[in-house]
Amino acid sequence: MQNTADKVVILATGGTIAGKASTPGDNIGYVAGQVGVSDLVAEIPALADAALETEQVAQIDSKDMGFALWLALAQRIAHHLARPEVAGIVVTHGTDTLEETAYFLQRVLAPAKPVVLTAAMRPATALLRDGPQNLLDAVTVAREPSARGVTAVLAGATHGAFDVRKLHSYRVDAFGSGDAGVTARVEEGRVRKLRDWPQGTAFGVDRLPPDVADWPQVEIVTSHAGASGALVRLAVAAGVRGLVVAGTGNGTLHHALEAALLQAQRDGLKVLRSTRCLDGPVLARPDDLLPSAGTLTPVQARIELLLQLL
Repeated sequence: MQNTADKVVILATGGTIAGKASTPGDNIGYVAGQVGVSDLVAEIPALADAALETEQVAQIDSKDMGFALWLALAQRIAHHLARPEVAGIVVTHGTDTLEETAYFLQRVLAPAKPVVLTAAMRPATALLRDGPQNLLDAVTVAREPSARGVTAVLAGATHGAFDVRKLHSYRVDAFGSGDAGVTARVEEGRVRKLRDWPQGTAFGVDRLPPDVADWPQVEIVTSHAGASGALVRLAVAAGVRGLVVAGTGNGTLHHALEAALLQAQRDGLKVLRSTRCLDGPVLARPDDLLPSAGTLTPVQARIELLLQLL
């Protein structure tokens, strides 16, 4: 069923899109999370008469994203999605951890209405800033009657929550969708859908412990030349409950690291095996001793393991 509501709620969390630098030509020496969401919207004439609500959920640099804000954001999104007059949600976010938040929200909420994350690679004070167009495009997708699920809209491309990843440290078109390809394109105020919107079964926001201190600790280790099991043993000693290993190639592991992970698994630690390659899955084999994370990137696999442990 298509969504016929028209109101869009914009939830702001900070990030570069809300960043300020002391000089307009400085695109890297800025402080993230300085401009309020109402001011961001006011800078976009095309949104002047739009049916919008804004809410400042946080003002942080997304490198500092954590469980408490994830929980608060999921709760606020669930609250607004339940309102019949709301067509969709836009979340302004930093680029550094956007792909993690997108995956988390999709797995927890699996919303029937669109939840659209957007961000910017340049601060609000930049000479050629990308934030206003990205925010306008995100509102366009949030109002698209056929849209559903969690997506990210940047540089005119709409990426599904299961596929979006940051590929470049500086370019304006810093995001991609790997082998899957983009979900849609936003072209002059219109959404051109290319494949299905994200779907799935919701974990449920009510199943998340209200005290994030009760959320299990899951960390990521990487296989590389000369890798040892030292970090695995330290993680076990520190009480970590799950580990994702970013292996080489098809999830292959240095023998010393693999031995430590197998021992940790025997001792009760949950392990998922991903790959440090940017694209491609870890293809499982019947004789695998460590379970594959499939198509999940290491950061997605960490969230998946977190939810499994919950």
